[in-house]
Amino acid sequence: MISTADFRVGLTIELDGEVYQIVEFEHVKPGKGNAFVRTKLRSVRSGHVFDKTFRSGERVEQANVQRRKMQYLYGTGGSYYFMDLEDYDQIELTAEQVGEAAQWLKESEEVEIVRYEGSFVGLELPLVVEREVKQTDPGVRGDTATGGTKPAVLEGGITVQVPLFINRGDVIKVDTRNGAYIERASK
Repeated sequence: MISTADFRVGLTIELDGEVYQIVEFEHVKPGKGNAFVRTKLRSVRSGHVFDKTFRSGERVEQANVQRRKMQYLYGTGGSYYFMDLEDYDQIELTAEQVGEAAQWLKESEEVEIVRYEGSFVGLELPLVVEREVKQTDPGVRGDTATGGTKPAVLEGGITVQVPLFINRGDVIKVDTRNGAYIERASK
């Protein structure tokens, strides 16, 4: 059992038989009344994010999840194959298990496979990935001062909004949590 004082981003807890990961938390001490902790929890199984408030000092069960670094090998016919970087064992995951993360997978990149009580519960991507811009409209000279954006299709088929100065062939950094452009990757 852990207290709300031990909360940190990334911690996994168990509530009502489900496993959740803390995405955000904030300790709040109002002028009147007792302190509380406002959190955003992500279900490890479904990926659903919701808000939950805990009383300050409330105790919850910490979930014991195992994370293994694995390398994405390839995907074919609704199956995705990963290789354990420690013992070189390969596992196959279905499209349902991988879910929305499939759009961010790139061959030979590392991901974390999350297991709870021996069964697969999730796939954690790196927070930032580098992807090449495959298609975008050319920026017009002088447009960069306006701070505008345009859509760009990246390798893997993902469409993100990028600044006007980004061109086809550029490699950019993208946040996998929300698909937001971060910056142009250094060469």
